[in-house]
Amino acid sequence: MNRDNRERIRQRLNTIIFGADTPLGRGYDLVLLGIVAVSVLMVMLDSVSSFHASYGRFFYACEWVFTLFFTIEYLVRLWCGENALRYAFSFFGIVDFLGVVPTYLSLITRGSRYLVAIRFLRVLRVFRVMKLSSYEGEVRAMGNVLRASGRRILVFLFFVMTMVVVLGSLMYVVEGEANGFTSIPISIYWAIVTLTTVGYGDISPGTPLGQAVAALLMILGYSIIVVPTGIVSVAASRESQTDSRRCTGCRRAAHDGDASHCKFCGSRLE
Repeated sequence: MNRDNRERIRQRLNTIIFGADTPLGRGYDLVLLGIVAVSVLMVMLDSVSSFHASYGRFFYACEWVFTLFFTIEYLVRLWCGENALRYAFSFFGIVDFLGVVPTYLSLITRGSRYLVAIRFLRVLRVFRVMKLSSYEGEVRAMGNVLRASGRRILVFLFFVMTMVVVLGSLMYVVEGEANGFTSIPISIYWAIVTLTTVGYGDISPGTPLGQAVAALLMILGYSIIVVPTGIVSVAASRESQTDSRRCTGCRRAAHDGDASHCKFCGSRLE
């Protein structure tokens, strides 16, 4: 096969595999998503003991068939892509790679093949196939909200971690090993479970003072659960009041809705 034919085939495969705007590209992505879903479903069913006992060999054989298919498909993507290195280190490139590695690792480490459930991340391509990229503005707005709330949330988490360490250590002193608080880390685990209102019940205080501390921690759990919601809500409210126009001078956005000039450099907004 001469070089021109190889280049023609490469371009054709590139259009099919990476081009969701063409009928063949959309069809290929939809078929690929279906195969991904079936392969992950088989791995899930194989983890059920009754199914594994009856169909374990079948599931194992199918998984190798799927793995070989995805391996070839990954290599073809590297070959026909515009930039193989950039694709390999992109989000989907890493997901595609991680989707085939666990099965090969199972030859060395038993049970690692069940990690192929990571492969299900490939269904995120449905956003490209179904033209859901029109929601890019909403996704960007959510990112801005999270960035604006980041420092406040970190301060809040630091406060929570300080609280569970202090109260967990206090419970270790009050309750001791007799009531299941065998170490400070175990006591901190109990404090986290109690503060988040999960309450597994595997460890519980047995002394009146310990029960009083537990009651205080439960009340605190209900009171602080609304704090992250409030932080994010305030940031979201501010984001909804900002203008998405970019300044022609400094190229920055996030201006007030009624602004006529950039608040960063003073240039007039268009």
